[in-house]
This record gives sequence, C-alpha cells and structure tokens, in this order.
Amino acid sequence: SASEFLTQLSLGATGCVLADLRMPDMDGMALQRTLARSANPLPVVFLTGHGDINTGVEAMRRGAEDFLVKTAPKDVVIAAIERALARDFRERRARIHRLELQSRFDRLTPRERQVLSRVMLGRLNKQIAAELGIDERSVKRHRTNLMRKLEVTSVAELVQLAIEAGMPAAE
Repeated sequence: SASEFLTQLSLGATGCVLADLRMPDMDGMALQRTLARSANPLPVVFLTGHGDINTGVEAMRRGAEDFLVKTAPKDVVIAAIERALARDFRERRARIHRLELQSRFDRLTPRERQVLSRVMLGRLNKQIAAELGIDERSVKRHRTNLMRKLEVTSVAELVQLAIEAGMPAAE
C-alpha cells in the first residue's frame, strides 16, 4: 500500500514511483502530494485504468512525470520510467548540492556574513572596516576565515558561490 511504502521510504532511496489512482488505504493523488512534501520527493508516473482528463491534468500540474492508461504500450511506459529516473538523478544531485552549500554557509559567524555581504557589493577592506566599525586587519582576518570555510580561493569564486546559495548582497 502507499502508506506502507511511505513508512519504509528512506531519505537515500532513489528511483521513481509507478502508481495507480485507485489503491488501498491511500489513492495515487494523495501519495503524490505526500511525496512532494517529503524530504525525498521521488518522481511519480501514473499508470491507471481509471483516469480522466481533469485528473491527468491535475497530476501533471503537481509534477507527475507522466499519466498513462494501463493499455499504454510497453515502450511508452518504459520511456516514462526512464525519464522519471533521469529526473530523480538530476533533482537529487541539485538537492545534495544545495545542502552542501547550506552546510558551508552555516559555518560562517554573523560577522563573517556581514563582511561577505559587503565583499559581494565590491567594497574595499577599508570601506568594510568603516561600515562595521572595526579595524582593517579584522576585516582581512574575517575574509580569510570565510574563504577557508566556504572552500574558495578567489573573490570571484566567493561571489559566485554566495549568489548560488542565495546570499543577500547587503544586510
């Protein structure tokens, strides 16, 4: 059943879900909604004998990879599953990258975040020092620390990483 599947679904599970609209305990649409809100939102391919246009449209709007009838040719079903597996790979890789980025930015102190936001604006060390009311050597130390914590070697790489992580340019 869908409920049993969800209780056994691990965060590291990969793949896709081939679901019917009518299933015991929880229908396919409820399964899709629950998966979408989970930490592991596996792609869903619907294969049903009870579909209609409105339900198919709703499933696709909610992110289903495909909505097929049970009489669909085998190659069409396999193609939908292959697309869903490729999608899971791409989305999982992006989630892992975002989590890794977040982990790196979580290492920054509040002061390092303040320095970073000003570096992103192109401020010089002396300008940052004046804005924050600290000496220039402290700014250099914070810059060195944040570069090390974020694992970057240049200001260009630092700014690119900060933009990718959604860091604001000024606090």
